[in-house]
Amino acid sequence: MTDLDRLRDALSRNETLVELLRRARGFGLPGWYLTAGCVAQTVWNVLTGREATYGIQDYDLFYHDSADLSREAEDRVIRSVAAACEDLPADVEVRNEARVHLWYEAKFGTPCPPFASTEAAIDAFPAVCSCVGVRLARDGSWHFHAPHGLDDLFAMVVRPNPVLAPREVYERNAARWSAGWPELTVLTSR
Repeated sequence: MTDLDRLRDALSRNETLVELLRRARGFGLPGWYLTAGCVAQTVWNVLTGREATYGIQDYDLFYHDSADLSREAEDRVIRSVAAACEDLPADVEVRNEARVHLWYEAKFGTPCPPFASTEAAIDAFPAVCSCVGVRLARDGSWHFHAPHGLDDLFAMVVRPNPVLAPREVYERNAARWSAGWPELTVLTSR
């Protein structure tokens, strides 16, 4: 079984994640992925024998639309997705990754260059193990983006990503994840 097969198998055990994938492919969002914590945490839950949805605070649905960078355009998408997912037992966090550079420095104290794609944004997540995105194609096939591979994810290793995130963001995520999944091996921040 390949790592991608293992990933698909693990994610398939989270019914909320799978249903959100099904719905998301109909939203018409350019370059969308379900990504970050909900993907990594589902895998950790499967690896440790926990309920597949254990500890997942939200489901990150990211897309990239550079045609309209206004907050209002993103808010329309957020409201539309919220209405389409109100029956799901999950908070869906929707973000237009084309806008991140507009607010990132004010929030995190570090400038962020504009992302050319959702993939570029995923590449910059704070921990290597969470740099994974998944989406369903129209034909139902699974598409993955994992720029650092899946070794850390399946080994339950939390390693800082040197690409962008400030040390404090990595450390905050690592501490929260360690509290929920004490089996994790957390490597020291850069």
